[in-house]
Amino acid sequence: MKMNKTLLAVCLSAGLLASVPAVTLADVNFVPQNTTSAPSIPAASLQQLTWTPVDQSKTQTTQLSTGGQQLNVPGITGPVAAYSVPANIGELAITLTSEVNKQTSVFAPNVLILDQNMTPSAFFPSEYFTYQEPGVMSADRLEGVMRLTPALGQQKLYVLVFTTEQDLQKTTTLLDPAKAYAKGTGNAVPDIPDPIARHVTDGTLKLKVKTNSGSSVLVGPLFGSSGNGPVTVGNTAAPVYAAPAAPVAAAPAAAPAKKAEPVLNDTEAYFNNAIKQAVKRGDVDKALKLLDEAERLGSTTARSTFISSVKGKG
Repeated sequence: MKMNKTLLAVCLSAGLLASVPAVTLADVNFVPQNTTSAPSIPAASLQQLTWTPVDQSKTQTTQLSTGGQQLNVPGITGPVAAYSVPANIGELAITLTSEVNKQTSVFAPNVLILDQNMTPSAFFPSEYFTYQEPGVMSADRLEGVMRLTPALGQQKLYVLVFTTEQDLQKTTTLLDPAKAYAKGTGNAVPDIPDPIARHVTDGTLKLKVKTNSGSSVLVGPLFGSSGNGPVTVGNTAAPVYAAPAAPVAAAPAAAPAKKAEPVLNDTEAYFNNAIKQAVKRGDVDKALKLLDEAERLGSTTARSTFISSVKGKG
């Protein structure tokens, strides 16, 4: 199945990401574009799920025992949560929270991001969602923020949340309430053992979507992409889902493919603006990747835009 702004799908461009050794989106260092470790889910199974729409106006809460759905495929255990989020509002910051319940247990989430065609585009394993201590307005929880850039043309992205048999064998060490109180009041922290939360198939999930201005993962095919397939990401192995009907010959790594048609004006403007913004934020690596992709698509102004931006003239 298929899921990755019309630069808006959840697949990641080889040109944009090949030079990045790893993308750190939390305390866990991994490359979310590599979906090879995600469970392989048949397209028909994804299409049978009910995808709950989530927008910026609210936080979507799901109690898995009553609002979860069944997805009987190897690698997924227990109920899953399925959401659709708008992909035409710019870069996204999607925060997923899994609360520790009163029985001192917690649902360890894994997240598969798909583009509007339900093509797997990014995978965030359970290790990405780290333990967060309780606060005045929040409970013990596992939480992670996923930053995504939909490729133009996408209208929505899909977020599938599930846990695995391996996750159920693990636990999460919490902060004892007495320690939390002592830390909050500035008192000496007592030397007492912390409670351990079991990982279970039930739990309470909260999903919040907002626009993002930081570094993110590009989702979906780019301007000028041919065919309906996702853009290949770096040297990643074959996609988790069905491969293309016919093999596609890989171009030599050092020679970008030439476009038959000139790059569109709006495409050129998109990349030039994105390069300027990346340099302005100090993210030169991202600007370079944008430059590579723009030139692959036929841009004749991206390089001068990059150089002038770096020199402070952009």
